[in-house]
Order: sequence, then structure tokens, then C-alpha cells
Amino acid sequence: MAALTDSLFFAIYPDAAAAARIAQLALRLNVEHGLRGKPAATDRFHVTLHHLGAFAGLPDDIVARAKEAASNVSMPPVDVAFDRVSSFPGRRNKKPFVLRAGADANAGALHDFQKTLGIALQTAGLAVKVNSHFTPHVTLLYDERHLGEQTVESVRWTAREFVLVRSLLGRSQYVQLARWSLAA
Repeated sequence: MAALTDSLFFAIYPDAAAAARIAQLALRLNVEHGLRGKPAATDRFHVTLHHLGAFAGLPDDIVARAKEAASNVSMPPVDVAFDRVSSFPGRRNKKPFVLRAGADANAGALHDFQKTLGIALQTAGLAVKVNSHFTPHVTLLYDERHLGEQTVESVRWTAREFVLVRSLLGRSQYVQLARWSLAA
């Protein structure tokens, strides 16, 4: 069986100002909580909308179907606001510490967009889940410690595009393969 080298996912990225605020927050919280994990690079901050899978090589057929599906999505820009941090479950020494919205936050537009994209991907024959368990978040770092939820100053931006991303597994490198505008 061939080794997995690539994964594909759709994401939105914060604008430069929001990414800088996220980076500052990650550094501050890392120090405050005595975490050992290294904060993610600013250019890696994103919200995953749909993961398409991990593959041995870049699957051109899946990339083509994903691009076709994405080109059929028509949605307005999406306002994003995250005001909580917490650890997600993970491997014992690698728990994601994430920025996300509180349970009371109105993330309806982001959920609607994720669902619309998911339906387009399913229509194109791609196996993705469209469910109510989507938890929008930005991974700040990975650490062995588990931290409970805490409120932080809100980080906001308006997502004006979404991106198909190729992750080179084991190399901490993302390649943006294509992008689509969100227009009113």
C-alpha cells in the first residue's frame, strides 16, 4: 500500500489583520499557560470547511471534481467571529488548542456556507459529510496539555473567498490550488 503524501481540504483564511491578531493571541496564550507547543505559522491559520481525504499523490480526478463543485457555489461574504479558546481531543501528546466561537455565538452564515459547499461536493460525487456537528475553528498550536474553554477578545474578519488546499503530509506545507470569490 502506497504511503499517504497529500490531503485535500476546502478552507477560508483570515485576512492579514485578523491573522496577525490570531498570531499575537497564540503567542500570549502559549506563554500564559506555559505550553510547549509551537504556535502555527501565520500563513497556516485557516478554518477547514470540508476535508476531502488523504491520498498517495495528488488525485487529479478528485481535484477536478472539487473545482467543478466549488465553481457552482454562490454565496455572499461570510462574517467570522471567534471569542473562545480551548483544547480539542487529540493524541495524548498532540491536542489541538483552538480559537473558536462560543456556543451562544451566531455562526449561522458560516454553517450555511459550509453546508452549501458540502451539498455541491456531494452532488459532484465526493464523499463529504454535511452535518450539524461542524465546529468552525482555527488551530493555534498543538500541545500535550488539555485546556478548558476560556473567553478571549473577539477576532473578526469577513471571508470574501474560499480555497482548495493541498496539504503535503509530514511537511507542514500547504499549497493553495484554487480559490473562489464569495460575492453578494
